[in-house]
Amino acid sequence: MKKATPRTNIKEFDKAVKESQKAQYILRLYVAGTTARSVQAVMNVKRICEEHLKGRYDLEVIDIYQQPVLARGEQIIAVPTLIKKLPEPLKKFIGDMSDNERILVGLDLIPKR
Repeated sequence: MKKATPRTNIKEFDKAVKESQKAQYILRLYVAGTTARSVQAVMNVKRICEEHLKGRYDLEVIDIYQQPVLARGEQIIAVPTLIKKLPEPLKKFIGDMSDNERILVGLDLIPKR
């Protein structure tokens, strides 16, 4: 039996790259009130989104004090926590989101070094 060999179609590859650059990002940032870490995380995530995802992201900031059920549903164990819901795969980041490179790699916006 002859084994199928994968074909690389440059047009299909270019189309896939362009579609990934248009992907809509669904992000949830869980914070604990207006603590310094929470405020810093919100500012950092908003800056990253505006610089790298302008016009193609939906960021929901959730205060676990006001909506604890949502935090339990997502199994949040520490805050601030950023969850990338879409595009898949789902990823979680914990901290004040000040490590730009880690966040950009995790969001698949730049390649891992």
